[in-house]
Amino acid sequence: MIATTRFSVLDRSRIRAGHDEQQSLRDTVALAREAERLGYHRFWVSEHHSVPGVAGSAPTVLAAAVASATSTIRVGTGGVMLPNHQPLVVAEQFGVLESLFPGRIDMGLGRSVGFTDGIRKALGHGKQDAEDFGARLAELLGYFDGTQSAHPQVHAHPAEGLSLPAFVLATGQGAKVAAEAGLALVIANVRGEDAMLRAIDVYRDTFRPSALFDRPYVVVSGAVAVADTAEAAREILLPEAWSMAYSRTHGSFPPLSPVDDVLSRAMTDGERTLFQDALRGQIHGTEDEVADALEKLLAHSGADEFLVTTSTYDRTALLDSYRRIASLAGLSTRPAL
Repeated sequence: MIATTRFSVLDRSRIRAGHDEQQSLRDTVALAREAERLGYHRFWVSEHHSVPGVAGSAPTVLAAAVASATSTIRVGTGGVMLPNHQPLVVAEQFGVLESLFPGRIDMGLGRSVGFTDGIRKALGHGKQDAEDFGARLAELLGYFDGTQSAHPQVHAHPAEGLSLPAFVLATGQGAKVAAEAGLALVIANVRGEDAMLRAIDVYRDTFRPSALFDRPYVVVSGAVAVADTAEAAREILLPEAWSMAYSRTHGSFPPLSPVDDVLSRAMTDGERTLFQDALRGQIHGTEDEVADALEKLLAHSGADEFLVTTSTYDRTALLDSYRRIASLAGLSTRPAL
């Protein structure tokens, strides 16, 4: 399965302790260049607003920088959170990207809203806007193919007439929305593998072919870490796991800390439980161990693609892990899929 599966990268532009936000964005662009050299299929960036530990707040702007710094890898968003934006503006932004970098742009879309009430108020959108995701998605797609009817006299330039693949990030009813719209599905193992597989089954069973996808297309996402030993690989995942655990109790993501700092922290029982929960479903180990785990996951899910989402403090270890994943998957030696 690994040899016939596409592998891609999502980078969240996580801020590291002792480094500024500007460096995090430059790190993202540098990682994109390396991902292209290694043979990864796509490189995506994310959207987070007013989150202290994340620098990636403007995904289409960052995607433009990534596309400018690379030449062959597909570039996109994982994703633009549609409830935060007017569909017309999103269509215009992706129309510009596709016009400047034809044939390389992906439109990944999510239904999440701002992290807190204050952020949602500043964005001018509330939780109720997430419930309108399907309608917003239809309006957005209609600006590309000329079928949108919400504002009959309005056209999105230069988007109208362009065709670029669209992906739906599965949160809540995301799998059903993706199936009904005939779009690709991106899903992570965050609620357990059984729940993920059930959502994929629903997506495939209810999929309606569209002009963008004539069959279901599943992208499974998750953190993967590879190193000389299983313990060293696990350590790559610890900074992000602690940041996730901290966010659950404090409402903000702290910058990623060195592994030694994470291991020396005195955690409450609740924090330790959240810390362990944050590691659940992630894959780590030596090349052989990770290859075996990926083979099983890909066989169970039938995924067409795996989106690696690893973040950590140690950039050297992160880059080495991405190189090892590319090597075990044979990305640089395989023919184009």
